[in-house]
Amino acid sequence: MPQKQAEGLVIKNYSGFYYVQDKMDNIYECKVRGKVKEKLLSGDRVMFTPLGMRQGILEKVMPRENQLNRPRVANVTRVLVVMACDQPKPDLGLLDRLLFLAEFNRITPYIILNKCDLDIHEHAMQILNYYPGTYKVIKTSARQNIGIDMLGDAISGEIAVFAGPSGVGKSHMLQRLIGQADIRTGEVSAKIGRGKHTTRHVELYPLPQGGWIVDTPGFSVLDMPALKREDLPQYFPDFTAQASDCKFSNCLHYREKECGVKTAVGEHIILSSRYQNYISMLQEVMERERCY
Repeated sequence: MPQKQAEGLVIKNYSGFYYVQDKMDNIYECKVRGKVKEKLLSGDRVMFTPLGMRQGILEKVMPRENQLNRPRVANVTRVLVVMACDQPKPDLGLLDRLLFLAEFNRITPYIILNKCDLDIHEHAMQILNYYPGTYKVIKTSARQNIGIDMLGDAISGEIAVFAGPSGVGKSHMLQRLIGQADIRTGEVSAKIGRGKHTTRHVELYPLPQGGWIVDTPGFSVLDMPALKREDLPQYFPDFTAQASDCKFSNCLHYREKECGVKTAVGEHIILSSRYQNYISMLQEVMERERCY
């Protein structure tokens, strides 16, 4: 009698084995059946045959919702874009680019303002005043353990990955979320079997509230993906309402007259830096088109 297959999630791969978590949170060490030709990634949803001693045979890879290259992970549903309230001051250009990349990859972005125990920089105040109209914004302090439970609840049941510049506290936040805040980042690396000379593998950590967090800050490829200039505005959802006032349905909100978006910028309805960052990305897309 054939053994019954089960559905699971690949949470890491190491030395030719894939560690698969089933719906009961059991983890199986699996080998891949020869007929499976896909290159498996952490985050892949799979069908596998459980064997004794928590081992199994991986039988099939389910279709992916998305795939990221940095980090190499599949089916991410949340991008946590982390900025600091100060030290360092928020980089609004990087913020808008990461938000665009999340939208482009069909991943829901959250803006995390960490270090809320510090004085709030002017750029952080702009984030708090403008972005909550479009995106979920959560204030945290990883060092003071402020807002971490709220963040954990927000990504419960999801596969989340960090993004953002260095120095904003992503590593401390990771430790808080997975319940290892009492040990240093280097010790986390040792705990999961990594050192300076160890091959790097992406791992998904189960969260106490449910869901998983990728064990490394990633989502760091900032080059503009291949897209047409007329497609870029759709990835700026805060432009949508104002774009209905544009004279042309395919308005780029750039050099056109009678543009509702540009009018909204002039009336301070759309944040000026947000619009300028959009124009910078649009110019990159147009420059790439000229190169082909």
